[in-house]
Amino acid sequence: MAGGTRPSSVRIWMMAARPRTLPTSIAPVLVGSALAGYFHVFHPLRFVAALLGSIFIQVGTNLSNDYSDARRGADTEDRLGPVRVTAGGLVPPRQVLIATYATFGLAVLCGVYLIAVAGWQLLLIGVASILAGVLYTGGPRPYGYEGLGEVFVFLFFGVAAVAGSYFAQVRSFDWESFALAAPVGLLAAALLIVNNTRDIESDRRIGKRTLAVRLGREGARRLYAATLYLAYPLTLVVWVFGPLKLWVALPWLTLPLAVRVIAVVRTHSDGPSLNRALAITGQLQLSFCVLLAAAMLLSR
Repeated sequence: MAGGTRPSSVRIWMMAARPRTLPTSIAPVLVGSALAGYFHVFHPLRFVAALLGSIFIQVGTNLSNDYSDARRGADTEDRLGPVRVTAGGLVPPRQVLIATYATFGLAVLCGVYLIAVAGWQLLLIGVASILAGVLYTGGPRPYGYEGLGEVFVFLFFGVAAVAGSYFAQVRSFDWESFALAAPVGLLAAALLIVNNTRDIESDRRIGKRTLAVRLGREGARRLYAATLYLAYPLTLVVWVFGPLKLWVALPWLTLPLAVRVIAVVRTHSDGPSLNRALAITGQLQLSFCVLLAAAMLLSR
């Protein structure tokens, strides 16, 4: 951070953890656990372990991304997003790598407890989630560089996280958990879409072919809008075909916020505006999922 005061160590590690992305890890655990609560099953310690495990996987993924992108030269000075601690010279690469291992290690400890009390199936979800986090920008062929990031975010911060959190409580996979995972996963994918829309030009220059780069700015904007709008009717599936009540329409209260942030993404391409849109999308996802979780408890 040339020309400025060096941030404190706490501030630097907060930058590395990227707390604005944490709604992506918190929201699906709330939804999966609330669905279990609808069926009158709730184990507080399992909820805490699932929540912490999901957060640690998210932070570990962020740290791994910070390290791997810096190693590949992807985080250049002209990027519009926040400063990355490895590329910015704020933390030596080795320290970021150690922090990545330590954070994933904490996620593993949470997973060990959940496997012991709920079942071996969570081992598969946990291992796959950590591998997906590392291989997003790491490994010989990172899928984040090939336009597959949104697909994996949908799968792991939607399907795996919601269904896994539900399984941790009830020890079974039921179709309602997968149905509710769809809107949650779409909102998580929307976060990555707006992030990559902001970085189209810098990503294109270094050969990072994200979905936004492949689609172009206008295509990415349309995909972002479609992803957000589709999440709303999908909340009704468990009412139309399942046992839940029309309370599941409660997340529709956030639709005006979705309309507003879609307008920002559609009409702006500068870094500050899209960074603001990224933060609003995170708020939207968390608000949407809190209301969805509340709807399930009201449906009992």
